[in-house]
Amino acid sequence: MQYANAAPRRYRLLTSALCLLCLSFLSATSWAAEPVSKSRFKGVAIGGIDTVAYHSLEQAPQASAIKGKKAFEVEYKGAKWQFADQASADAFAAEPAKYSPAYNGHCANALSLDKGLLKTDGTHWEIFGDKLYLFYAAKGRVRWMDGNWEAYKVKADSAWNQLIN
Repeated sequence: MQYANAAPRRYRLLTSALCLLCLSFLSATSWAAEPVSKSRFKGVAIGGIDTVAYHSLEQAPQASAIKGKKAFEVEYKGAKWQFADQASADAFAAEPAKYSPAYNGHCANALSLDKGLLKTDGTHWEIFGDKLYLFYAAKGRVRWMDGNWEAYKVKADSAWNQLIN
């Protein structure tokens, strides 16, 4: 008789395990932190570009972004942010909200066009006001530069708030 009950018991255990696995996945995704534009496997934000360095680069003509190093890494919002030197890493760690890009590095143009979250690699950028904005492609940056970036920002802010709330 003990063998007759073994199959249903194993089935109940397997079903319970699968339910727990599904619930843990849903919990992790439902209450996750704000999404960051980061690599899938290594979790490196915005292609490993130094976000502090943008603030000292020439904007016109646009200078190339500066690649960070794994040796100068700061964890923030579930991502690894890399910096070119210890001074940049320390500045970011002290004021991450000041130096992290708008929309956690997702494409500002895509958000302003209601296209959702589009990852960036830090190549196409601009500082409007005191805030860093990243773009998936040069075309998006040009649109913001030649158009009314403040109106685009309002649309992008609205889309971002809907996505994270």
